[in-house]
Amino acid sequence: MNSELVKKTNVPYLLSYIFVPIAITALCFLLGYMFFRDGGMGAVILFMVPPILSVLWWIFGGKMIFKGKRRQLTGNLESSGFLPNHTFDSDFCTVIVDIEHGKIALIFFWNPFRNYVLPASRISKIWTDDGKTGMGPLTGSSRVSFLFTIDGIRIRVNTFTSNKRWRMDSNYILTGISKADMMAGVLTEAKERSA
Repeated sequence: MNSELVKKTNVPYLLSYIFVPIAITALCFLLGYMFFRDGGMGAVILFMVPPILSVLWWIFGGKMIFKGKRRQLTGNLESSGFLPNHTFDSDFCTVIVDIEHGKIALIFFWNPFRNYVLPASRISKIWTDDGKTGMGPLTGSSRVSFLFTIDGIRIRVNTFTSNKRWRMDSNYILTGISKADMMAGVLTEAKERSA
């Protein structure tokens, strides 16, 4: 079980995720300029392929790494005796709860190479956020989430996100609130059972 502080972002991983493709593309542009000034197939390859691969990396690379590490974590947990009663996958965080043993497992999108298995007793606060904004008929939300605090670090797990604001009586919002309330209840129960 981890006794260290939860770290949501691995800064070297984040910076390399962003800047390594840029550096490789710049290097290929430089090589293309130096060796293929007259054009040709080499220039096309060096000027077109790296930017395309960089964009594909930014779109799909992080998601593939996160999904692979999440799959690996769930396999390791089951073989170690962790009973995953509830799993919630969000875009940037996965929360796995073992109610019987009072444990939670976490893995974050920007820190996929480090997972945390913690006693739920380290959670100090659990709540839901319906994201409600506006007044009167303009009341709505574009994000619903459940939040919890471990060692003073706030972790938000979205149950619904949208690029537009939905009315509070929308099925999307109500489903998101239902999921958030359910996960907050599960975390509270795991915290109560934790030693």
